[in-house]
Amino acid sequence: MSVASKPEAAAEPPAARKPSVFTPRRRALALCAVVLAGFLAVSTTVALPYTRTWPGDTANALGSYEGARVLSITGAPVRQTTGALRVVTIRADGPTVSISLEQALAAWLNPKVAVLPREAVYPQTNATQANQVSAQQMTQAQDSATTAALNYLHLSPDQVKVSVDLGDIGGPSGGQMMSLAIIDKLVGDGKGGDLTDGRNIAGTGTIDDNGSIGAVGGVALKTWAAARDGATVFLVPRAECSDAKVNTPPGLRLVPVNTLLDSLRALGELEHGGTVPSC
Repeated sequence: MSVASKPEAAAEPPAARKPSVFTPRRRALALCAVVLAGFLAVSTTVALPYTRTWPGDTANALGSYEGARVLSITGAPVRQTTGALRVVTIRADGPTVSISLEQALAAWLNPKVAVLPREAVYPQTNATQANQVSAQQMTQAQDSATTAALNYLHLSPDQVKVSVDLGDIGGPSGGQMMSLAIIDKLVGDGKGGDLTDGRNIAGTGTIDDNGSIGAVGGVALKTWAAARDGATVFLVPRAECSDAKVNTPPGLRLVPVNTLLDSLRALGELEHGGTVPSC
């Protein structure tokens, strides 16, 4: 049954509603923006398993480093030398240091900083163990550099003794330059002159007892350390030429080498204005 109601005055129609600014699409975008902002806020503080590396110290193997003579040689006359033969290093965050996304992004934008997976820099995550391994590698590099130099000079290690003091510099990459410095201190260029011909020369590379020079990594940063400290020539393992050419500092000449003999020939050609290979 229907019940009739008493007639009333006609009501005014409701005012037209303005369309909402927050349409479903805009609400979705706003939500995404909030989520992204929250993610970035958190991610900039989350530790990442990466390590920053940058140009480190250089040490003139013909002179002193941190107040101590680098080379001490007994059993043979030692020459006075000019110029420099620089061992070049890179610096890095410690093996237990973690960096944030913000720090990593800032480093990636800096051409003089490299960001690498931590295990690529420190296969040993324990700081003490990492330092021990680095020191052992330097000791081996010194022994091989001495053996390669004395073999080249046909000198007996029983008569000629060489000790090396490079302070806290570790790793194997100073081998080539230490071997050249030993030769320069003992015989120079063999004609009364210096291997450097008075130049400021830097380089990197491992060396074995037979004088073979090996790749080391970090070359692109080492070239900047060398240039910063006045080097004009950089002896680089040939296998790392392409890396060394990345963002090479102005005025630094890259000379590729495979062996100690290659390095000695290149220095001789530089001295006499001959043809020198380049990367």
